[in-house]
Amino acid sequence: MTEKPFKISVSDEELAQLKQRLNFTRLPDELEGVSWDYGVPLADVKRLVKKWASDEYDWRKEEQKLNDELPQFTRDIEVDGFGALNVHYIHQKSTAPNAIPLLFVHGWPGSFIEVRKILPLLVETSPDHPSFHVVTYSLPGYGFSEAPKMPGFELTQMAELGNKLMVVLGYNEYVTQGGDWGYLITRRQARIYGGKHVKAWHSNFQLADPPHPINRPLLLLSHFLWGYSEKEKEGLKRSQWYQNKGSGYFHEQSTQPQTLGYSLADSPVGLLAWIYEKLITWTDEYPWTDDEVLTWVSIYWFSRAGPAASLRIYYEVVKGNPSLFTEMEHTTISMGYSYFPREIISLPRRWLRASNLVFESEHDQGGHFAAHEKPNELVGDLRSMFKKGGPAFGVVPSKNGY
Repeated sequence: MTEKPFKISVSDEELAQLKQRLNFTRLPDELEGVSWDYGVPLADVKRLVKKWASDEYDWRKEEQKLNDELPQFTRDIEVDGFGALNVHYIHQKSTAPNAIPLLFVHGWPGSFIEVRKILPLLVETSPDHPSFHVVTYSLPGYGFSEAPKMPGFELTQMAELGNKLMVVLGYNEYVTQGGDWGYLITRRQARIYGGKHVKAWHSNFQLADPPHPINRPLLLLSHFLWGYSEKEKEGLKRSQWYQNKGSGYFHEQSTQPQTLGYSLADSPVGLLAWIYEKLITWTDEYPWTDDEVLTWVSIYWFSRAGPAASLRIYYEVVKGNPSLFTEMEHTTISMGYSYFPREIISLPRRWLRASNLVFESEHDQGGHFAAHEKPNELVGDLRSMFKKGGPAFGVVPSKNGY
């Protein structure tokens, strides 16, 4: 359980092998005039591969920036039935004496890098808003955390690991924030450890049971009687787009992750295209720079367990929770939602109503990677939720943020 300081340090050999693979890339052809209709355009991949393989992209510079900006550590965490896993995490304390301990949990195809922009904002002190002690970790199989060696590591184990990490760091009571898998993991964490350890949770991603004649009859009645606003119609259209056009990756990763894993582990270009598609189509016209994209993808390429390990959470969660997306598990502690219009699933607000939903905030711009796309807005919402006079003020006894 001993904490060890950690610095990202990719070997010269790994860098040389990556460039060699990139230089021997065989690209597919492309139909004329299809743009994004068939997937990532060839011109985009050519540009990114050329830069990744050349000295124009400097991994050493990016590596140094990550090491300078993010206080990183590793330690072993015991997970029931899986033994000890060596976990990579970021931990930065605020100077505010009563800062609120907050666990930030990333998803796929993200990583610990998603905390990068919100970290300095969250630890910032002010008499006008609360401050936070921030912890985030690389999910097992992601970034520089060890991957599970046995099947069955799903939401319950992720929640156990996150809770044990917070407790061993001295945060017996804390709050959480997450999107994508982070939403599902922190929701499970709130259900299992809510009240005793987790005092409140917030997410920029939302799922809910749809209108149903037996399970949600009143919601079904409202569906027919009142209809939806224009914003809600746009959200449902976005959700339908995701189901019809954007969810193919989910079906492959939740059924045959090993088969796909060979391609992502062997081909950096395959990995680049697989992730770049999501970075573009899941965001709200976010102006990605090539360096941002290549650093994001490089973390997967240089990850401790290799890119294939990051896919298995889909298989494990779907297998271990067959009703996960048809019967939402409910929590009792205070929760908050931030709504961004280009999230991949955007549901009508009344579908999401719950007795413990104490905070909501709707934004005009932003997509799936809120912490990266709209860091000020996301942090602003957390400050509003936990500030003096806010709906979750003082949920962590003696740690009110000031």
